[in-house]
Amino acid sequence: MSVPGPLFSLRAQVHVLRPSVQSSARPRLSTYTGRRGISQSTAAQKAIPFSLNTGRAETAPATGHGHGEGKFLRMIMFGKPGAGKGTLSARLVKKYDIVSLSTGDLLRQHIAEKTEVGLLAEEIVAAGGLLPDDVMLKVVTSKLDKLYNKHWILDGFPRTLGQGKMLDEHLSRQGSPMSLVVNLDVPDDVILSRISDRWVHLPSGRVYNLSYNPPKVAGHDDETGEPLTKRPDDNPETFARRLEQFYQSTSPLLAYYSAKAASDASLKVATLAGRTSDEIWPQLEGVIRTHFSSVKERLDSKRRTSLSDAVLARQEKDLREGANASLTN
Repeated sequence: MSVPGPLFSLRAQVHVLRPSVQSSARPRLSTYTGRRGISQSTAAQKAIPFSLNTGRAETAPATGHGHGEGKFLRMIMFGKPGAGKGTLSARLVKKYDIVSLSTGDLLRQHIAEKTEVGLLAEEIVAAGGLLPDDVMLKVVTSKLDKLYNKHWILDGFPRTLGQGKMLDEHLSRQGSPMSLVVNLDVPDDVILSRISDRWVHLPSGRVYNLSYNPPKVAGHDDETGEPLTKRPDDNPETFARRLEQFYQSTSPLLAYYSAKAASDASLKVATLAGRTSDEIWPQLEGVIRTHFSSVKERLDSKRRTSLSDAVLARQEKDLREGANASLTN
């Protein structure tokens, strides 16, 4: 996919222009208390095409901590705002034995527990400053370093080329290099329509969509019955700004990982295209199953699958018996 001149023209007549100079590439703690807690400004970067090297087969084993059935999944997922990163990550974690790490959640945890990093971050945030990349790296790696024998997905970091290089250097020193980078390619107009119909339950982070995932009772959370709200940034103008920022910061990151994958057989880069999460899910699951055979389904997921298969088999048997009975009568 290539990035056109104006990135898109939407029904709300929002036009995103070429990226403009931003003040910094460092993350900022968002005041939004929902799922994603880290926002950031980005350094000026020229948007580049999102055509990546995704067809190379992986033949070499991963370095560092792996085992015979395959290498460990150490994954980051890129996608435009509203592309479905959270939905797909949650789906993976629910079905497979994978740990999901949210940068925003980790940072809030450090601040709440008043750790050394948390106290420093709280001081910077209170002063209205930007969190340096090295502070964010400490926040992330404080947890990642304990997951050397686990499969994981990292959400919210890295978001700039500098952060990506810092993270790679750290993971390499730990013998646990990144193994999968996924880019979600969803059309801009589809995402705008999606976020326009999106409602959230802020305390839990549960997301509903009036088009394809409506709440059971209009305007209310399915589990608590509490009222749903709109995210402050779910509007065309904010989406345009966030999309511009995405291209500025993520294009160089994707190019970096694509170039790295071309010479490093332990790293897989995959661009998955579709209009909905349901369209992308089979592709994502296929990448995991093909390249990371050590990732296993959770036991409860296996039970649900086995039960579903048993029910289907019974239904098919009943249909066959019913058909045979009709023929003999």
